[in-house]
Amino acid sequence: MANHKATKKDVRQSAKRRDRNRYYGKTTRNAMRSLAATPDAATMEKGAPAVIAMIDKLAKRGVIHKNKAANLVSKLARKVNAAKAAPANA
Repeated sequence: MANHKATKKDVRQSAKRRDRNRYYGKTTRNAMRSLAATPDAATMEKGAPAVIAMIDKLAKRGVIHKNKAANLVSKLARKVNAAKAAPANA
């Protein structure tokens, strides 16, 4: 690492950004996991837009690639639709 003031500041900023991105990524993964584990289709359908927004925000920030975000949203939508189509007592 160079001893320039700007370089030291850049290192501090990138560390802050990395921690923030890790937090957002982990929070989104936990939200996806808890949504997928929800047994009730109505609750799953109600919570899906919030999780989709979190995924889209990760892609917008550049934490994940936009195609990965699209794949995750598609996978989540398939799970929600499958839960709606499945009988409630099964």
